[in-house]
Amino acid sequence: MRHPVLLALCLSGTALTVGCVGNNDADVRRAMDSVNVIDESNLNDIMLTVGDPDEAVNYFQNAVQQKPDRIDLKRGLAKSLVRADKPNEAAAVWATIVASPQATNADRVDYADALIRSNDWTKAEAQLAQIPPTYETFERYRLEAMVADSKKQWKKADSFYDTAQGLTTQPAGVLNNWGFSKLSRGDYPGAEKLFLESLTYDPTKFTTKNNLILARGAQHKYDMPVIDMTQQERAQLMYTLALTAIKQGDVTVGKGLLQDAIDTSPQYFEAAQRSLDALTDNANTSTN
Repeated sequence: MRHPVLLALCLSGTALTVGCVGNNDADVRRAMDSVNVIDESNLNDIMLTVGDPDEAVNYFQNAVQQKPDRIDLKRGLAKSLVRADKPNEAAAVWATIVASPQATNADRVDYADALIRSNDWTKAEAQLAQIPPTYETFERYRLEAMVADSKKQWKKADSFYDTAQGLTTQPAGVLNNWGFSKLSRGDYPGAEKLFLESLTYDPTKFTTKNNLILARGAQHKYDMPVIDMTQQERAQLMYTLALTAIKQGDVTVGKGLLQDAIDTSPQYFEAAQRSLDALTDNANTSTN
């Protein structure tokens, strides 16, 4: 019955290993190295997910300086730089990673992502072109769709977006991007449909709600859609719809929506009030 206790003592550290039969210094070092690797791996994961982005960058920069041959640490640095909104620096690190014999297709995808964030679409396309077609992941096709969008290759983009959404259980983001693509090319009904579908997966995303309003407003649909929204969101969305109406020449409708936005907002809506005052002043000047 005492054996588990003895085993625990043997694993607890070097200070207690003298009385453990069969242990020597080499065994202890190997055991401690294993523990250190586990601890480092856990810390790396924490830094990449929940840690402060700038702290993560500093952590991985120091780690890479100490162990420059560790490609996993370079990956951590590159990903942390992306999280810290430093895509140019991230792309530079990814470039060294993909030049390594240890590089993977996933590394090229991440490199392409950093290049797109850096607005270097040509290099991003070149990296994606080096990935074999058998490597099918959500992230790969999401980026392929964005590159096709940038070149106005709409059929190709639609195909990539459709493939991407089928490779994830959380397609809200890619559906929103696809909807925005449709919006930019003037397919407003198609965009509206995709934004509504996106909201079924993530009803909290305000950007998608705002895009939906833009798509509906472009079709002169000035009633509010039946979607989940807070009172403040409703006021903001009315404001977006009002500006869309005014831009399309539906000034009376726009003025009404501005007033609704002001009345709906739980706090003073300065931007909406300023827009309404400007319209009123302009109307008064025109009649004088």
